Amino acid sequence: MRSKLGSSAGNSGGQVYQYPLGDVRYDGPDPSREDGRATFAASLLSRQTPLYECVVQWPEAWAGRYSGGEELVWGDCIFTGAGFGLDETVSAAVDWESRIMYLAHTFACSDNEGLTGLATGSIELELNCTTTDEGSISYCVPNTTPSGGRPALSIETKLLSPPASAPPPACADLPEQYWAWTVEDWLRQFKMDPGATPTDPDAIHADTGPSFALRSRATGSAFRCSPSAPHDGIFVGPCSPADNGTTTTTTTTMTTASFVFDSRLNILQVSERWACDGSPEESATGVLFMQAACARQRNSDDFICTSGPVWVETDVV
Repeated sequence: MRSKLGSSAGNSGGQVYQYPLGDVRYDGPDPSREDGRATFAASLLSRQTPLYECVVQWPEAWAGRYSGGEELVWGDCIFTGAGFGLDETVSAAVDWESRIMYLAHTFACSDNEGLTGLATGSIELELNCTTTDEGSISYCVPNTTPSGGRPALSIETKLLSPPASAPPPACADLPEQYWAWTVEDWLRQFKMDPGATPTDPDAIHADTGPSFALRSRATGSAFRCSPSAPHDGIFVGPCSPADNGTTTTTTTTMTTASFVFDSRLNILQVSERWACDGSPEESATGVLFMQAACARQRNSDDFICTSGPVWVETDVV
């Protein structure tokens, strides 16, 4: 198969892509704010022009992994419109402790309609960091070249196999799958005090929490997700099978899904669970920094937040 990027997206996998990096920057928490969030940002280039802008935030103590644990916190890379963006989704994450940036992108295969290719990769960053008077990191940027210029950095990704729409695996093979999900049709509504910003959670009222569609790459299962009840800005809910109550997952089992959304951090956690022939339940979890666009409705305090398709991973191979 051949992707729109002009490279093979066949079942054998192994195809390699290169994404040049532009600006790369880590910023420690803003001292004027109390949320303690760190920010990592990177530009993906096409012919020296920024094509995608990647941003991900998390509490500084997490160091890029959910609550400091195993799951990377992924962030959407937003298309700038400055060139031909042929990827359907692009996502980035960083393990701050090891200074490793991860990238995942999906694209349609032009020679096999309906199939989606997924490529992942990583790069170890060599950074120069400036500290505050208190000794914490203020910001970091890549080390310059001996002549003082910007280093030529690029991140290499490799096509995974099989594509997302391949037949689902048997239950016993699920632990060996690459777990990732597409989040689509994101919708969240709330009221906000005049002059306030969404970064001030105390100014937000009547928050519905998010509803969205979720599709699993590993199993092909499709779900509709909505919160059951809010609790102090954290929304928890089940994800129901999207195809009239039945989900074709494998020949031997069905999976279930659920989510947690922390509206104060804009962090979405999705989980998919399964059990094979009476064995203990197993699960896979992905975490996303959700950058939905929120627009005020005309002459009101009502806001509606939406987003295009976003890809959330567990880890990369």
